[in-house]
Amino acid sequence: MSAPTDPRKNAPHLAVVRGEPTEEEIAVLTALLTARAAAARAAAEAPGPERPVSGWRGRSRGMRTPLRPGPGAWRLSTR
Repeated sequence: MSAPTDPRKNAPHLAVVRGEPTEEEIAVLTALLTARAAAARAAAEAPGPERPVSGWRGRSRGMRTPLRPGPGAWRLSTR
């Protein structure tokens, strides 16, 4: 007794719905779809560009600049 086969396993990947394409046209279509799938797979695996750290997340933001006592120092206190 043989094991039952899955009908989707034996189904063709491409089906011609209309017209009569030549073997060369089907080969070109297959090559094109294979190249697009490989490019999409490579783009998904490639690391994305590093995003710059936001100024809100920077640790130096919590540190204050040193105070400089002297004439006009009160004007510099707002910076």
